Amino acid sequence: MASIPLPFLIPNFRAFWAARFVLTMASVMMVIIIGWQVYDLARATMAPRDAAFRLGMVGLVQFVPLFGLTLIVGVVADRVDRRFIARAAVALQLVCAGTLAWLALHDAITIELLFIIAFIIGIGRAFAGPSLSALAPNLVPRDILPAAIALNSISFQTGAIVGPPLGAYLYAVSPQTAYLTASVLFAGALLLLFAISAVPRPAPATMSPWRSLVEGLGYVRNNRIVLGAISLDLFAVMLGGATAMLPVYARDVLHVGVEGLGPLRAAPAVGAAVTALVLAFRPLSRNVGPVMFLCVGLFGIATIVFGLSTNMRVSLAALVVLGAADMISMYVRGSLIQLHTPDAMRGRVSSVSMLFVSASNELGEFESGVTAAWFGPVESVVFGGVAAVAVTGIWAWGFPELRKADRFETQQEDDIRPAPAA
Repeated sequence: MASIPLPFLIPNFRAFWAARFVLTMASVMMVIIIGWQVYDLARATMAPRDAAFRLGMVGLVQFVPLFGLTLIVGVVADRVDRRFIARAAVALQLVCAGTLAWLALHDAITIELLFIIAFIIGIGRAFAGPSLSALAPNLVPRDILPAAIALNSISFQTGAIVGPPLGAYLYAVSPQTAYLTASVLFAGALLLLFAISAVPRPAPATMSPWRSLVEGLGYVRNNRIVLGAISLDLFAVMLGGATAMLPVYARDVLHVGVEGLGPLRAAPAVGAAVTALVLAFRPLSRNVGPVMFLCVGLFGIATIVFGLSTNMRVSLAALVVLGAADMISMYVRGSLIQLHTPDAMRGRVSSVSMLFVSASNELGEFESGVTAAWFGPVESVVFGGVAAVAVTGIWAWGFPELRKADRFETQQEDDIRPAPAA
C-alpha cells in the first residue's frame, strides 16, 4: 500500500480520476472526428487554405459559448454543488454525440450541422471545466494537492493518448461508429461522476452574483502569481498551438491520412502523460518559476520543429517534446493557481482560468485557421512557435514574481498581496 499515491486512497478521488479519464477520451475523440470531417468535407470543394479556414472556424464556434458562459458558471460553481454542474454538462455532451451518431447513420451531416453541434459542445464544456476544476481540490487534503494535480494530469493525458487513435480508426470504419462509441464513453463518465459522494463546500456567498463575478476578476487581476500564470498560458498556447492544423498536416503535408491523424494527435499526450507520471511520484519542489518559463520556451521551439518537418517520425518526436514541456508548465501553473486561491474563490478563479485556457485552445484554433488561410498552414505553425518563444521572454520580464518563484507555497504570503493600484 505504501507504493500507492496517497490521493488514490480516497474513494471520491478515484471516481473523479476515472471520470476525467473517460470524459477526456470521449471529448478528444469528438475533437478528432469533427475536425477531420469538417476538413474532409471542405476539401471536397475547396482549396487547402480555404479548407484550413473552415477547420479554424470549429474552434471559434466552440469559443463563443465558452467566452459568454464561463465566468457566469464560475459564480454558479461557488454557489451550487459542483458535482451537479459537471453531471449536467457531461449529459449535454452525451446528447451531442448521440445526435451526430444518428445524423451520420442517415448520411445527413453537413459542415453547418457540425458547427452547430460544436457550438452546443462548447456550452457543455463551459459548464464542465470550472466545476470539475473547482471540485478537484475538495477531494483531497491540501498537503497532497500537488500530487493529486499530477495524477489528474495523468488521467487527462492518458485519455488524450487513447482517444485520438481510437477516434481515427473508428472513423475509418464509419463516422457513425466513432460517434456512437463517444456516446458510450460520455455515458460512462456520467455514471462515474454520480459515484462521487458529497464533499466539503465553501460557505454560501452573501453578495450578489454580479458582485461575486467582479470580485473573482479583481482577485485574478491583483494576484500577480495567478494573473501571470493564467495569461502566460493564454498567449503562449494561443499563438503556438500546432494541433489545430493536424488534419491539414495528416492529409496534405505528411500524407498519412486519417489513420496517421490519430498518432499525431496522441503524440503530445504521450509526452505529457510520461511527464505527469514522473511528477506524481517526484513532485517538483524547487525553482518552480524558472522551470515553468523554460518549458514554455521549449514548447515554442518544438512547435517550430514540427511546423518545418515533412517526416512523420520527426513530427511525432517534436509533438512528444511539445507535450512534455506543456505538461510541466501546466503542472506548475495549476499548482500555483490552486494553492494561491482560497476555496471560496476557486470556482470564480477556475472559471477565469478556464476562459483563458479556452481562448488559448479554441480561439487559438481560429487564429491558426486565419493565418493558415493568409500565409499557408506551415507558415502558420512556424509563426506560432516563434511567437510562443517571444511571449516567454516578455512574460519573464513582466512578471518577476512568477519568474523568481522557488516553491509552490512558501512565498504565498508575499506573492499573494495585491499589486498597487494604478
